Amino acid sequence: MSGLSWGILGTGSIAHAFARAVAKSETCTLARTGSRASTSAQAFVEKLKSDDNPRVAAGAQAFASSGSYEALLADPAVDAVYIATPHTSHAQWAIRAAQAGKHVLVEKPAALNHADTMAMVEAARAANVFFMEAFMYRLAPQTRTLVEMIEHGDIGSVRTIEASFGYHAPFNAQSRLFANDLGGGGIMDVGLYPVSFARLVAGANAKTGFMNPTSVKGAARLGETGVDEWAAALMTFDYDVIAQLSTGVSAWLPNTANVYGETGSLHLQGPWHAAGVEGGTSKIELRRFGKAPEFIEVTQDKWLYEIEADHVAECISKGLTESPLVPTADTLGNMRALDAWRETARFRYTSEAITSGWPTASRLPLQVSPDAPMQMRTIRGVAKPVSALIMGCDNQTSMPHAAVQFDDFVTQGGNCFDTAHLYGDGIMEKLLGRWMQDRGIRDDLVLICKGAHTPDCRPDAVRPQLEESLERLRTDRADIYFLHRDDPQVPIGEWVDLLNELKDEGRISVFGGSNWTKERMAEANAYAAANNKQGFGVLSNNFSLARMNNPIWPGVMACSDDDYRAWLEETNTALFSWSSQARGFFTERAGPDIKTDADLVYAFYSDDNFERRRRAYELAEKKGVEPMTIALAYVLAQKMPTCALVGPRTLSELRTSLAVFSIGLSSDEVAWLDLRS
Repeated sequence: MSGLSWGILGTGSIAHAFARAVAKSETCTLARTGSRASTSAQAFVEKLKSDDNPRVAAGAQAFASSGSYEALLADPAVDAVYIATPHTSHAQWAIRAAQAGKHVLVEKPAALNHADTMAMVEAARAANVFFMEAFMYRLAPQTRTLVEMIEHGDIGSVRTIEASFGYHAPFNAQSRLFANDLGGGGIMDVGLYPVSFARLVAGANAKTGFMNPTSVKGAARLGETGVDEWAAALMTFDYDVIAQLSTGVSAWLPNTANVYGETGSLHLQGPWHAAGVEGGTSKIELRRFGKAPEFIEVTQDKWLYEIEADHVAECISKGLTESPLVPTADTLGNMRALDAWRETARFRYTSEAITSGWPTASRLPLQVSPDAPMQMRTIRGVAKPVSALIMGCDNQTSMPHAAVQFDDFVTQGGNCFDTAHLYGDGIMEKLLGRWMQDRGIRDDLVLICKGAHTPDCRPDAVRPQLEESLERLRTDRADIYFLHRDDPQVPIGEWVDLLNELKDEGRISVFGGSNWTKERMAEANAYAAANNKQGFGVLSNNFSLARMNNPIWPGVMACSDDDYRAWLEETNTALFSWSSQARGFFTERAGPDIKTDADLVYAFYSDDNFERRRRAYELAEKKGVEPMTIALAYVLAQKMPTCALVGPRTLSELRTSLAVFSIGLSSDEVAWLDLRS
């Protein structure tokens, strides 16, 4: 039999159910299995070959063991891999499968959290292979019929959703259902189904396919192993849709789903397995006020896992890299909602704590990709080249999120990280410090620290803040140090003398001002030259194609004007620009008639800036990139050494910024964009 050739990673009960379906499928071939134990893999093969169902047994005759997981991924007989290992290892093997050129179907949950899921999706994108989370209920005829009824308006606009999935399992601290180190608990075992369902229904109501919640409020009973034994969540969506969800591994729940609309309601008695794993019929109950209930019978003529395997095969045959019914954006949205449920229920796994560190998602050593696109800059006084894009450490609030973002940045060739004493009350510095220690790459990085922010903008605050920052960062030095603000009432010599003391002690190397005026920068350098001291060699002000008309935060300053830019060029002062893409001004978030973001309007709206924006859009169309890429390219194309701080919250946002290295701007284009020609 020809068709998509499958390798099965894992030999548990759900792997067995999927393998039986593949063996029965007319579009797929059951090729290989792999396990941590070769005896387990061989027993898995023999069980399939002697299956009671003749079609399954016949379809499994060519089935064989590759041995280990690694051997399966290297096996040329395998086109696609179904990953059914414990979900704490899903990310590891999904990433490695993608890197091996295999299409990936991974059991739910895709990973332990949104961060690792991002890494999986990015690995599949980079390898140009198919990726899907195995939510087979989404593909069932019953679910598709329900979606059609909601989209058709059979119950009017959706008002509320109720969904539950839970059962009572005998407590066993070592069981995957209760073990903290195996990602146990109801939310990540079966609670993800009600979340997925609510997001699907809310999306059907809006005809958007799926929808992410606008708010999540969770509660959970944490047992002796620290995982949720039962839990509930209240989620709200656009169009005033409210969902009540519940789950548990120690609570018998109805395991039903109900959707209530303005003119009627829909009820599913078996939402998660529809007509059953091996097919049959199911019913959707439709109730309307004043009318007898209607029962819509839905036929499922294939096994549920067979539908899933065939769907993947069809998508791949069409050249798709994701499913239109379970797209990667949907998977990422579901994981983010699950993170929010756990966060609001005050439940994190012990492995996610900052004290535990966090390995790379693939569990492989961190290394720069051979085709990393990052460009480097030479900064006077810094011992190593500095990446043109700098990772801003001001939005990462958990170890998984920080580690995945930082790992990807290094993989893409980035080596410079920017942080500050006040960011997140120190949590960002602690996360970066833990990550640097775990990876053992401090000496490969360029570390930026900042201190003396208002109201502590005074010389006597610098040393204790720097010492605390370095302790959080688990290092003894900062490569670059910025005074985060300036107090013009402080004699310039006090700042310069203090920073030279810290430099002579080996605590910092290069230093300068952030949000400093040109006049004070020049005054600092004049004092340093007169007293045989090191001057201010770097500046970190706002610099962007769109000029900042008003300070977006109190005390901040730009250097985009002609005079300041000329001074930077003349002195060859290195610029580390923040908000270099003008906080979304070069996206659809901005426009003369769009005034939803008051800060954006206040800081960047002006006739000149809208003309710069128009030109950026025109040039972007010619070069085949996004307008924000043109805006970033403008910053990096300056005559003085320039680096741009970026603060991506997702891996896809970093990918958008990296596109800047695929284009170049001529000096004429730079001048034209800035209205100088």
